[in-house]
Amino acid sequence: MQTSTANPLIRVVLVEDDVDFQQTLKQMIAAAPDMELLTVASTREQGMRALNTLTMDVLLVDLGLPDGSGIDVIRAAHRKWPECGIMVCTVFGDELHVMQSLEAGATGYLLKDSPAHSMVGEIRSLHQGGSPISPMIARQVLMRFREQQPAPAPALEPMRQETARPLLSARELEVLELITKGFTSEEIAELIQVSRHTVHSFVRRIYKKLQVNSKAEAIYEARSQGLLGGVR
Repeated sequence: MQTSTANPLIRVVLVEDDVDFQQTLKQMIAAAPDMELLTVASTREQGMRALNTLTMDVLLVDLGLPDGSGIDVIRAAHRKWPECGIMVCTVFGDELHVMQSLEAGATGYLLKDSPAHSMVGEIRSLHQGGSPISPMIARQVLMRFREQQPAPAPALEPMRQETARPLLSARELEVLELITKGFTSEEIAELIQVSRHTVHSFVRRIYKKLQVNSKAEAIYEARSQGLLGGVR
């Protein structure tokens, strides 16, 4: 299959032990002019090996694998390839699996009752920055989000409103904590086992979310907003 350097193929890796689902995905991706299926892993161990030997744009993961949980693969992929789009394709629609997958780094979550013919479009959406989620899963996430919202301020104090805290990811908070302790970018990269370029990407996102321009400002702002230890 020919492709121009301006429009490279979307490189896909599938971690899935269901043979029928494997075949369906293989056929659909083979028919897509803008995609390439690099490999199919049938176990957690094979999925982990693929992360160390291949460079992928999209990772499709089932959660119930013969030798362990696909969440382990998601977590490892998010750590090693933070720019890779990760989508769960599973029969598990309960809140525990959903929230663990999203917290591990998944940005899409589709149940296997989703129409098979729509998968190629969902892969493109994920690769372009979207978050394909089955309607039932989207409702769960929305309800969980609503439950975590703080109670409204008392009616007698309409002017007292806390500034909304920026939503830093667990990894961004980890990097910020290490910055606060005085570690350099190189040291942080070694500690959390990512490249220095990835650390710089985390730092840029932290600065943007905190609306600051330096490490000192980031530390002060994070502490003032209760994101780090210290007096608010």
